[in-house]
Amino acid sequence: MAKSKYEYVKTFEQTTTLLPNTYIVVRVDGRGFHKFCTKHDFEKPNDRAALDLMNAAAVAVMKELPDISFAYGISDEFSFIFERSSRLFDRRESKIATTVVSTFTAYYLHLWSTFVPSKPLTPPLPSFDGRVVLYPSTQTIRDYMSWRQVDCHINNLYNTTFWALVQRGGMDVTKAEEKLKGTLAADKNEILFSQFGINYNKEPEMYRKGSIIFYDYHQEVPDPAALAVSKNSEVEISKTQKEKERKRRSKAEIVVQHTDITKDDFWEQRPWLLCGDADR
Repeated sequence: MAKSKYEYVKTFEQTTTLLPNTYIVVRVDGRGFHKFCTKHDFEKPNDRAALDLMNAAAVAVMKELPDISFAYGISDEFSFIFERSSRLFDRRESKIATTVVSTFTAYYLHLWSTFVPSKPLTPPLPSFDGRVVLYPSTQTIRDYMSWRQVDCHINNLYNTTFWALVQRGGMDVTKAEEKLKGTLAADKNEILFSQFGINYNKEPEMYRKGSIIFYDYHQEVPDPAALAVSKNSEVEISKTQKEKERKRRSKAEIVVQHTDITKDDFWEQRPWLLCGDADR
């Protein structure tokens, strides 16, 4: 094919290839969502319909990109974790990041009227940004997930207490902030229970623990060859094995749960999520 004299401009393009045999995490965050939530009158401290919409958009992303093993979401953010062996877009960072963010945004907009039918969208429309982070081992990716879930608990306990003081206690936002300054978790729990009769541990689990989305194989034993891939960084999964795994995954059900992912039980009951890595 003939080239034009302008072809040289391609030499200015820069490509970052992500390290092999690492977990790729793409975290999607809402841009300016504080104003967006206020504009559309989201319920505080948690809007169930808005969170269900986030979950539905994340499920759609996983269906579009089967290299994603699982995802975790809280508030206006979602983390998508790719399997270590993924070769999606030859592991080009910009392609992976922009595809995840644009796909999530597209489905968020598409599904809005299904989950929030009484509040039509008007400009400025919701948008999301994203970042890519690599994690080298099972332990680091589990610690990342635990970090996000602990963050969910800390933020939700604060917000639940703050909005109880404002909505039910008659405080203005400044006084509520002052009252909570320097308080510990036990102090907030005491305020909720003694002043408002709220047992925080009985609040909906989605609010307290976030949403973990993954493929459920209903106790079917995954292909041992696929599970063994990440035990040795030198092992490459064959095309036949990869295709077999994709077909098996296509038949699996994508489920949304709200459970504790900081402990071993969740991961040990679902070894396929981390492919049985040996480098704990």
